[in-house]
Amino acid sequence: MPGSGYTYLCTFDVLQEGVPRRFEVEGVPVSLVLTEQQVFAIYDVCSHSAVSLSEGEVDGCTVECWLHASRFDLRTGAPLDPPASRPVPVYPVRVQDGRVYARVGPRSER
Repeated sequence: MPGSGYTYLCTFDVLQEGVPRRFEVEGVPVSLVLTEQQVFAIYDVCSHSAVSLSEGEVDGCTVECWLHASRFDLRTGAPLDPPASRPVPVYPVRVQDGRVYARVGPRSER
């Protein structure tokens, strides 16, 4: 998808339902999650503890931080449980011809 701002991350078939997978796009850590027949991309660092969300558990459209159990909505990045109180960025995803792309802006856009 040249010129679209989307970056190729992987083929769709490497994603497993409910298993986050970590990628890095121009220095930005991103977690891809296949759940409920959709692929979501979320910033892969908890806003509370700076640990990887891709190591957490997925339940429906949420991912739980493994350290303090804060859950984040994969659709919006909003924290659903304390201690996290700040959202994390989410990124648009496109699946085309069996390939997964995400549009991850520079750090200044987050």
